[in-house]
Amino acid sequence: MGKKVAVLGGGFAGLSAASIMAKNGFDVSLFEKNADVGGRARKFEKDGFSFDMGPTWYWMPDIIEDFFQIFGKSTSDYFELQRLDPSYRVFFGKNDFLDIPSSLDEIINLFENLEKGAGANLRKYLREAEYKYTVGLKEFAFKPALSIVEFFDWRLISSAFKLHMFKPFSSYVRKHFKHPYLIQLVEFHVLFLGAKPQNTPALFSLMSYADYALGTWYPVGGMNKIAQAMQSIAEMTGVKIKTNENIESINVTSGTVSSVTSNGVNYDVDAVIASLDYQHVDQKLLSSEHSSYSKKYWETRKLAPSCLIFHLALDKKIDNLQHHNLFFDADFQKHAEEIYDRPQWPENPLFYVCCPTLTDHTLAPEGKEVLFLLIPVAVGLDDNEETREKYLKLLLQRLTVHTGEDISKHILFKRSYAHKEFINDYNSFKGNAYGLANTLMQTSIFKPKIKSKKLKNLYFAGQLTVPGPGIPPAIISGQIAAGLATKEMKAK
Repeated sequence: MGKKVAVLGGGFAGLSAASIMAKNGFDVSLFEKNADVGGRARKFEKDGFSFDMGPTWYWMPDIIEDFFQIFGKSTSDYFELQRLDPSYRVFFGKNDFLDIPSSLDEIINLFENLEKGAGANLRKYLREAEYKYTVGLKEFAFKPALSIVEFFDWRLISSAFKLHMFKPFSSYVRKHFKHPYLIQLVEFHVLFLGAKPQNTPALFSLMSYADYALGTWYPVGGMNKIAQAMQSIAEMTGVKIKTNENIESINVTSGTVSSVTSNGVNYDVDAVIASLDYQHVDQKLLSSEHSSYSKKYWETRKLAPSCLIFHLALDKKIDNLQHHNLFFDADFQKHAEEIYDRPQWPENPLFYVCCPTLTDHTLAPEGKEVLFLLIPVAVGLDDNEETREKYLKLLLQRLTVHTGEDISKHILFKRSYAHKEFINDYNSFKGNAYGLANTLMQTSIFKPKIKSKKLKNLYFAGQLTVPGPGIPPAIISGQIAAGLATKEMKAK
């Protein structure tokens, strides 16, 4: 067998990195703290109900498909994809909502009907967004970003201006659209990136292209199907997957990682790819002399939000919702300030509801419903059951207003998930759900490095390093780390 590589963490980044390393001839063991791989995309089941625990949006299907193609496989070998139509519903007030169609022409007509000239402006906006998606995501995002020298390519340098790296997303959007509904429809895309629109580079209009042009999809059986498929790829390539393995330390000899300790057992290694929470690895699993960053460095990072999630099982079907539902019936700016500027539990939050049983009847017993409710909230908050109950009551009241029915008496069981669980399950820094905020000074070369500054054979992957949070970026992150590790290990 080849040299031994330990991949720490079985989320999308870890599964991606492990599979690539095994394909490249290394002896790979993947260590996962929990009972199942998948990271934030695990699932839980109870009484015939199945719930995705984390991600619910399937965007950028080409990026995910590209990963499977590396191994001569396709996503269709593992799960069925359905394109949602409408893609999602946006509530702006009582009896005031828009359904976003799957057809780009219909979306353009919707924009035009709300604001004269907005249809043509959307076409222009999406042409620029497509360029950013093609160059920014498929070229820039695949670079290790260890040094600015990587970007000393004339085409990439000249692209930087077309990518609008230095223009705020908020002003860029308002250059194209004036109607408040349209601004919210476009700005919501960067909520997935963990920063206010005015602090996010306009590069990330590429998310609009991913939504409007590439579509919103659903893997039948739930988002965990992606993790299951990637686990199958890993096993096919020879990765040894070890679950219920809690990494306690990364051990160093003469400036090189020599072993990892899990559940009291030492495992000798030739290299480590850590896709666990970066801050946890850097500050808890390594001694201070081997950490790449200081405690102060981590404390000054701008983190993406955490979130308060509720999983509800209902004894009846619910009307007037789509598969994905965004509730913008509150003050967006105030909620954003309560996340980023004045961290506190929000007074009147925006929220999101997923009702996957509208698309997939296999997730619940006949005649019953699965609901996933989410509120973005600041990291590091005091998280207790009383607070959670307060917000569940608030969300149920607002759902009653918008759907016309009170479901509070139809809840068979409920489960909440927030800061405490993110920390306990993933060692998540301050309970964050989405990694670092994608501000300009935390993009690309300004993110925590994908390779240790102190140790020759320690690499990182996942949402706290390049390219950032989300399922496709996490998969890319694993590919980058594995590519760099392979190159350096084979050079030796």
